[in-house]
Amino acid sequence: MVEHGRARAMVDSAGNPFGNAREHNSNSTGYGPPSMPVFAKLLTNSRITSEDHDQDVRHIELELGSSGTRYVPGDILTLLPCQNQASIDKFVSRCGLDGDTFVTVEAANSDVCTLTQAVDVEFISGKTLVSLRTIVEALMDIDSASPRRYFFEVMSHFAEAEHEKERLQYFSTPEGRDDLYRYNQRERRTVLEVLEDFPSVQLPFEWLLQTVPRLQQRSFSISSSPLAHPNEAHLTVAVVEWTTPFKRKRRGLCSSWLASLDPKQGKVFLPVWFTKGAISLPSPSVPLILVGPGTGCAPFRSFIQERIALSNKGEAVAPVLFFFGCRYKSKDFLYGADWSAWSKGQNVLSIEVGGDFFVAFSRDRLEKIYVQHKITEQGKKVLQMMHSGAAIYVAGSADKMPADVLSAFESVIAKETGWPQDSVSKYLRDLERKGRYVVEAWS
Repeated sequence: MVEHGRARAMVDSAGNPFGNAREHNSNSTGYGPPSMPVFAKLLTNSRITSEDHDQDVRHIELELGSSGTRYVPGDILTLLPCQNQASIDKFVSRCGLDGDTFVTVEAANSDVCTLTQAVDVEFISGKTLVSLRTIVEALMDIDSASPRRYFFEVMSHFAEAEHEKERLQYFSTPEGRDDLYRYNQRERRTVLEVLEDFPSVQLPFEWLLQTVPRLQQRSFSISSSPLAHPNEAHLTVAVVEWTTPFKRKRRGLCSSWLASLDPKQGKVFLPVWFTKGAISLPSPSVPLILVGPGTGCAPFRSFIQERIALSNKGEAVAPVLFFFGCRYKSKDFLYGADWSAWSKGQNVLSIEVGGDFFVAFSRDRLEKIYVQHKITEQGKKVLQMMHSGAAIYVAGSADKMPADVLSAFESVIAKETGWPQDSVSKYLRDLERKGRYVVEAWS
């Protein structure tokens, strides 16, 4: 993960009430945009899990137009989500702001890129004038991120109701840390919700700007090959949903927004950036062992498409072993038809050329089967591929999967070679150091 550059928006009006103001600086879950974005046209937004499945996964196709943008398998596409307009209206009203008021801003490059996409931005005498509503919409995460402890400390200075002031001051103390965690982080309360819970607090815009978390870019592994799909980039996006300890339903801001976009209702253009990911496709002569359950298959769809495209052009490519996992064959077997087709003939997943495809359906039988079990089942084939110089790539959830997969490879090596544990561990560490065992995981 990379930290986004900090932004500084300077409002012409003065009035800091006390002198220890801190600029908000939050860590990103993605990659910051290095330059002006590419405006990609949305071509396809289709659900690829069954309608009766509890997980909505989307296949999204974007056309890159005449931008000349190039990416390679393993690259990351980053975008900035749009916030709910009703929430923006509520926030502007709750904070007593005039959304049509223009202010002069100075911003880091990343924020200039964001702000200059907006409609209500003016450039006068070398200055950038932006409406308050645009600043809220484009820079301030009001309806997704939870505020930090400092936000509550600042609020306490502006609370007019005594009971609210006392509670906010308590949250700011070491004694109130646990209660603040239960109220705020565990419930993932948003800035808007917190402000609504403390109606006597009226924060000046300058302090909102400094204390409200920045709206962060979201990053996705690209699931297409530029050789197979020129001038396009595909994404595989799981719509994030969860329930808080107090049984409140939550949805991920970016994934929900993406799922709502419909290219059939008119042209939709998204500002996107491309950056390097944690993994990259090695030389076509290097055999691959890929482990990508769920949406972890995204970068490997790109890998496999690229090698098939190279093979179709007459280039020699090494085979691929791919281990995929999901819950049900009938509900969330993502790109099942693709894997099946690419396992036939002379394609890189075909047994005929030394490749293979293995899938673990964890809920189709009483005994749960995961990708690590398939790896140990295919121990001889896995070790043979490793001895031929294969690179191993693992992508998916950062929960237990990466550790379980590593243990499976350890078991395979120990069983097939008879090596002691310390030799097995050293062997895998050497692979990591040489870039032949690479993990890209996310929470």
